[in-house]
Formats: sequence, structure tokens, C-alpha cells
Amino acid sequence: MMRSRWVSLALILVILIVWEGYCRLFQVPDYILPTPSAILEISVTRTSLLLPHAAVTALEILLGILLSLMVSIPLAVMMFSHPSIEEAVSPFLVASQSIPVFALAPLLVIWLGYGIASKVLMAAIIIFFPITVSLLEGFKNCGSEYVVLFRLMGAGFWTRMRLLYWPWALPYFFAGLKVGVTVATIGAVIGEWVGSQQGLGYLMIQSNARLRVDMVFAAILWLSLMGLGMWKLVNVLERRVIRWK
Repeated sequence: MMRSRWVSLALILVILIVWEGYCRLFQVPDYILPTPSAILEISVTRTSLLLPHAAVTALEILLGILLSLMVSIPLAVMMFSHPSIEEAVSPFLVASQSIPVFALAPLLVIWLGYGIASKVLMAAIIIFFPITVSLLEGFKNCGSEYVVLFRLMGAGFWTRMRLLYWPWALPYFFAGLKVGVTVATIGAVIGEWVGSQQGLGYLMIQSNARLRVDMVFAAILWLSLMGLGMWKLVNVLERRVIRWK
């Protein structure tokens, strides 16, 4: 694991060095492609500008995750307990992901306004699919011998759900959650692009209009760090919750 991390860090370092050298050697203008050092500098020196926008985007993402969990977990349980519900709902689940998010964003802004609600819902739409599908697959892949044993012991469905199905599906649930939190920034930022007055997506649009490409890259860097931080947080939570894995 340590060797893999060092390889990853070395690869990132090589890319940054090549990027920096190319921009300096060919004197690429900052409004075309800023150097990594310039991006890092503005990411640190303009924290007072970036932090409030990042806080708004982070709030939208966290609320989107919460909303998706409130929908995806009961939905996965209902689909598992009633196969007819799964057959009826599955086409809508697939359709929700096959429709481009850019097509949904303007509609959500029209329906919910320019406030935080449209961004939260956009993030939730992207997040809930991997969580729902992963959790449902976890329920279905439960060992049949354990199901038979619980039934022989007289355990009803909800007892089996609490003591068997849910613990069995937790690794699948966290796998879906890790996918969801890493793509959650997409929904929030697209919603901010379409219509907002704050957030990192809004800052990117405003900076791009002013040819402040360095600020655009700084916002992307902050978004990447936010996604990586949430992914690491889910990893820590997974280790604590399913210690037996």
C-alpha cells in the first residue's frame, strides 16, 4: 500500500512538473493555461474569497447526501421485500441516470428557484442511484444458508432485515456511498452553473467570464479536495461501522 501511494504521488509530481515546464518554456498566457504554481498560489492567497463559496457548495452536497439516504435506503428495502415494486421502479431508476443532468438543471431551477433547493435536489438525484442499487444488490447477495437458518428459527422479515440482511449489505452500501459522495459535486456545481448567486460553480462561471482561468482552476482544486475529503470520511466511517469486514 505504501509503495502504491508513493507511485501515485510520484506520478502526480511528474505531471505537475511537466505542466509547469511546458507553460514556462512556451510562455503560455495565464488566461489560456496557468501554471500549477499560480493555481496553488491563488488557492491559498484568495482563501477569503474561495472559502464562503466552498461552504455553500459543501452544504448543498451534504444536504443532497442526506436527502438521497432518506430516499434510497427505504426504496431499496421496499424493492427487496416486494419484487413487484422493483420491477415497477427499476425503469424510473435507470431513466433518472440516463437523462443528462444538464437537461434537468434548468427545469429544477425553474421549479425550485435560484436558491439552495434546486442544487440539493440535483446532487441527490446523482447520489441516490449508486446507493440504491448497491444496497439492493447487497440484500440479494445474502447467503441463502443464513436465510434458511433464520427462517427455521422463526425470524420474520424485519428481524432478518435487522440482524441479517442489513449487516450483510453494509459493505455494498458503503461502496455505493463512496461512489455517490465522489460524484455529488457534479450535481451541485451544475446547478450553480445554471442559476445561482453563490457557490464554487457560480465563482467558476464568473471567473471564466473575466478570463480568470487561474481562479477557475483554483475552484476545481477546492472541489477535488472536497470530494477526496468526503471519500476519506466515508472510508473511516466504514472501518468503524463494519469492523468485521
